Amino acid sequence: MKLKDIVFKSRKVNRAFAWAAHIFTASGLIFGFLGLIAILNGEQTLAFLFMGLALIIDGVDGTLARYVNVEEALPEVDGSTLDNVIDMFNYSILPVLMIYWFSMVPYNLVNLTCIAILLASCYTFSDKNMKTSDYYFKGFSALWNLLVFFLFILDLGLWFNFIAICTCLVLTFIPIKIIHPLRVKELRNSSLLMLGVWSVSAVFLILNKHGYLLHDFHAIFFGIWLMSTAYFVWISLRRSFKQNR
Repeated sequence: MKLKDIVFKSRKVNRAFAWAAHIFTASGLIFGFLGLIAILNGEQTLAFLFMGLALIIDGVDGTLARYVNVEEALPEVDGSTLDNVIDMFNYSILPVLMIYWFSMVPYNLVNLTCIAILLASCYTFSDKNMKTSDYYFKGFSALWNLLVFFLFILDLGLWFNFIAICTCLVLTFIPIKIIHPLRVKELRNSSLLMLGVWSVSAVFLILNKHGYLLHDFHAIFFGIWLMSTAYFVWISLRRSFKQNR
């Protein structure tokens, strides 16, 4: 008998682990709230760090939930709904607040931009086919927290930010495929490696943005970050244009 079968033999133990998995998922909202406070206090770097922690939780909580079999152990709690509520806050509302609070698009367009993002996000999180059968995201999938981070790091101006946001709004309704590095089986090992590389370089760039770290290594980490980003763009485009099987 496997260790997992022994541990989860008791129904009470099963439910305890299921509750723990849901609480872990819900902790993403706590970090989101801390990110909100950081934004209101004008601490953009700290806000991104909290948003990053929430992103990590969202990335691994599904694996944890499946491991402890939450649907069978705790059928009265809908983990998917819980996840969507938290994702709507962390992936859409927080980035919208950041765009508004830090004036990341032209002033006359900021309200329109924020409203458009929120409406597009409502569509995304109500779309039953948001994820494809091979675990890619369909369309842009409300990855606004990642987009805002990209705009923060690249810092190419308000009009560039606005055009990038408009492009992603259009991509919301186009069935391109965007990789979920933890779930897509194709090239999983290399994707996990590149995810680690991307995450480390991203944290460095966030801290370096306001002079918390030495600038001597900025170009190196920026190049590594671009390279790892290009990998995920390549694998997503590759799958998007590959004929469905």
